[in-house]
Amino acid sequence: MDQYLTPEEVAFRSEVRAFVRDNLPPALAAKSQAQTHLSRADVASWQAILFRQGWGAPSWPKEHGGPGWSLMQRIIFEEECAAAGAPALSPFGLSMVGPVIYTYGTPEQKARYLPKILSGEEFWCQGFSEPGAGSDLSGLSTRAVLDGDHYVVNGSKIWTSQAHQADMIFMLVRTDLQAKKQSGISFLLMDMKTPGITINPLISIDDGHSLNQTFYENVRVPRANLVGDENRGWNYAKFLLSHERKMSADIAGVKARLGLLKQVARGEQSAGQPLTDDPLFSFKMAGAEIEALALETTNFRLLLTAPDDERSMQAASMMKLRGSEVQQLLQELIVEGLGHNGLPYGQQEDGSHRPPSGPAYADGRVEDYLFRRAATIYAGSSETQRNILAKMLFGA
Repeated sequence: MDQYLTPEEVAFRSEVRAFVRDNLPPALAAKSQAQTHLSRADVASWQAILFRQGWGAPSWPKEHGGPGWSLMQRIIFEEECAAAGAPALSPFGLSMVGPVIYTYGTPEQKARYLPKILSGEEFWCQGFSEPGAGSDLSGLSTRAVLDGDHYVVNGSKIWTSQAHQADMIFMLVRTDLQAKKQSGISFLLMDMKTPGITINPLISIDDGHSLNQTFYENVRVPRANLVGDENRGWNYAKFLLSHERKMSADIAGVKARLGLLKQVARGEQSAGQPLTDDPLFSFKMAGAEIEALALETTNFRLLLTAPDDERSMQAASMMKLRGSEVQQLLQELIVEGLGHNGLPYGQQEDGSHRPPSGPAYADGRVEDYLFRRAATIYAGSSETQRNILAKMLFGA
């Protein structure tokens, strides 16, 4: 990437690298690299450090409390944090609902919610998918009926990441049964402590707990928590999904995993020789690196040239599709290279993390591999992204 940088951006990289080196607690970095499911306290501690530096929301404009960085500065920041093993910041407030609120929210909503997202005081989760409406999100059935100054919400959401740790949820609800599917949806903000909410954990294939199913029974939400206009929530959701899908490409994470793959290849052996000398594994690793570099280059091109319109949404779909596939390719090769050193992994019965049986770089790799099998499903499945791209190319 360095060939794309100006002298000022090179200096900015040095600034970020020095800050992360001096301020990221080593124990937190080690835990972040080894564990897929971090606690709220782990993420909040890093958020607090960045907030004190004025870097709490890397993508936000200055007028809303962000650093006002350029696209390239944000990319540099994300890469340096990922390379150092910093915990990923919770995306639901910072990258999803935060931009929706400062773009479409009322002055009162901005004043109430944005400062606490920035500081990490409040954590958010996302209430989009339902048992009968996943990739076909517009088929959601959770209802919100206006009753005086409150909406009364009934229904269920599923795959609700971090609901068990969140203070707030942003939610799509159906407010008009007569309108066509996309036109009768509204965007609500809900306090997770409101009576009538039940949270059931969903344990994923790696034995970790990030996911939940949430139930809503006559939950009363103030009308003031409606974002924008009633029945126009689909427009705000598309805006949010564009942010989410660009983020789901996770270029910084891809590059960090590529570095880990090379470390594994140097450290593990085949027939008494490092995997770097194994022709077949080296061939696979070279192919994965080409895919990662192509993804990075495409990301630069789209970020710097894609307009903020429907084509931007389609570009986000392409990046989400390829980014999730490249992530999985790298994870597969890492696990293949580790062999038996990848196990045991994950959490023990008392909730503590099982120590690695082999080298430190093996810790958590199978856990990461298993959990991220969902990368081609969440934020819109690969099939959905291909449909979006086909519609762009061939019409509908």
